[in-house]
Amino acid sequence: MQETNKFPLISGNISLDLVNTEVVRWGQRYDLLMNNEDILDWLYLVKEDNSFWNEQLFIKVKERLSQVTSNILEMRKVIRKEFEHIADQHQISNKFITILEKKIEKAPFTYKLSEHKLIPFPIGEIEDVLLSLIAFDILTLIKEKKLFSLQRCSNPECVLLFIDVSGRRKWCSMKICGNRKKVARFQHRRLEDS
Repeated sequence: MQETNKFPLISGNISLDLVNTEVVRWGQRYDLLMNNEDILDWLYLVKEDNSFWNEQLFIKVKERLSQVTSNILEMRKVIRKEFEHIADQHQISNKFITILEKKIEKAPFTYKLSEHKLIPFPIGEIEDVLLSLIAFDILTLIKEKKLFSLQRCSNPECVLLFIDVSGRRKWCSMKICGNRKKVARFQHRRLEDS
């Protein structure tokens, strides 16, 4: 079932973590969400950072799993295209914002008090609920001006994106690409010294 290392959860944002379910391994682009089970595994893993998840939500997901899977994969395609556009220093399109707003309209929010925080809870079909939460996450990133700091990993073989508000980060993660590059430079220097 769930593998914690299966998905590179490097952002803490459900929308960016969704985009980052496509990776490059051994020089080939690889989709980590190949089937319904992968979607369930990913949802179980991202629930750690999201207080709105509960067992009722997962029961609904399992009841409509094929709809959930197709909707999430379609949404990922739309988000990846726009996020890559933004990472390439283009403006956020009004069309993209309209798409996000329409996703939220399909599952508008009610709010609940949880652990002294007001938490948004979408209402609607479960696939719309999930897309509404993802759209809300993106709109929040836009509002907080964090999406303008979206970057591509400096490793040309990596397709992961990350938010760098400091302006100094180069790698999607030191664990994933940063250490690989350090090891490669070290080995290259050792070969030159031999």
